Amino acid sequence: MARARSEERRAEILRAALEVIAERGYRGASLASVAERVGLTQQGLLHYFPTKEALLVAVLDERDQWDTGGAGLSTAAWRMDLLASLVEYNAMRPGIVQTFSALLGESVTDEHPAKEFFTQRYALVREGMAAALRMEYGERLPGGLTPEQAAPLLVAVLDGLQYQWLLDPGSVDMPGAFRDFLTLLRPE
Repeated sequence: MARARSEERRAEILRAALEVIAERGYRGASLASVAERVGLTQQGLLHYFPTKEALLVAVLDERDQWDTGGAGLSTAAWRMDLLASLVEYNAMRPGIVQTFSALLGESVTDEHPAKEFFTQRYALVREGMAAALRMEYGERLPGGLTPEQAAPLLVAVLDGLQYQWLLDPGSVDMPGAFRDFLTLLRPE
């Protein structure tokens, strides 16, 4: 019973951290603001996450668990239609997309605690996208690129659409635009 309550409280803290980071960015978020949002003292929060960096890593891991259905990041190939479904799913959870985007943007600065996470994550994501493209198109895409050449471009489309959608959701149909992009990849 106590373990279940502890896990429930941990999940509450992660949800609150997602909200606070989405609103203020990582650097603007404080442990005190997260603790206040869940009705804890900062000391109480430290019982679950001993540092701000530990909370950040847990938030990033949780986000990736949601996106992969608990499978975690791997270099296993995703089917292209499942990527389109993931984009549709992301359109239903703007807070999580906003948090991820804020952290990603901040992580390119020197000594940001999420820099290593995103560097490793993107290496795995590019490998996974290359595998997905290879599974769908073979060793050459219709335009002649190899899956390894096209993988960073696919990742750029996914992330770029998220930023555009967050800035102007009324003008950018993220799932529709991604489906349009997939149409560009089809052979004539």
